[in-house]
Amino acid sequence: DQAIPVALEGKDVIGIASTGTGKTAAFLIPLINKLVADKEHKLMILTPTRELALQVEAEFVAFTRGMKLFSVACVGGAPIMRQIKELEMGVHVVIGTPGRVKDLIERRKINMAYFDSIVLDEADRMLDMGFIDDMREILGLMPENKQGLFFSATFSPEIKRLCSDFLKDPVTVSIKTRDTASSVMQDVVRVNGEAEKIDALQEILSKPEYSKVLIFREMKRHVDGLADELKARGFQALALHGDMHNRERERAVKALASGKVQVVIATDVAARGLDINDISLVV
Repeated sequence: DQAIPVALEGKDVIGIASTGTGKTAAFLIPLINKLVADKEHKLMILTPTRELALQVEAEFVAFTRGMKLFSVACVGGAPIMRQIKELEMGVHVVIGTPGRVKDLIERRKINMAYFDSIVLDEADRMLDMGFIDDMREILGLMPENKQGLFFSATFSPEIKRLCSDFLKDPVTVSIKTRDTASSVMQDVVRVNGEAEKIDALQEILSKPEYSKVLIFREMKRHVDGLADELKARGFQALALHGDMHNRERERAVKALASGKVQVVIATDVAARGLDINDISLVV
């Protein structure tokens, strides 16, 4: 409710807020309003991961049902020819990851000169993933007179520079949330060494109340290793990381959301911005 009135006035916005504070609605609602008023507008939304892009697109489709507004998700790991076909048919909104969007610009399938609004969602994560040059390049190809909404959980010097280079007199909306919601109970389990860690995890996962569990690990190979180990111990577990095909990643998310599996082990990059209801435990 702080970002929407500002964005409706056509001003640039810097939103500093953590995941789960309603950012998607904060940028989609005012920008859809702009598209409804004038269908000549074109909107680009950049996100760090394919999952987040697909999630934002699903929200856009839900918000615009019956409005004859068209979108395409341009993400890596999915067939590029299908994305090109949709772009050629004409869309109002492109939601994508920087690498794939840049690829499509180079193939002359996206012309940034026609885009007059841009959203960077989870800008800090895109920096972490090394997309800064792609982001600068995409922004640099846009018309001088554009509206930009940059959302980030942190406001690093690099993001500050990006904002001062590409935004005009932006209004900063900062939602300072506590690090963890008060409704989340936190616990520390002390163990010695890897073997003891797995045994402790097995004991926790055996409790009936933990039916939907998300486990984070640093490395992709550690994610795969733990998934195999838990399966061997009789748990329904799936891995989620960047080396997997799009379809496999979507399957893992859906399986946890629908209760088909008990555990998904993920790298934090793969899981950023995932929205799965009633998770009972995060490890």
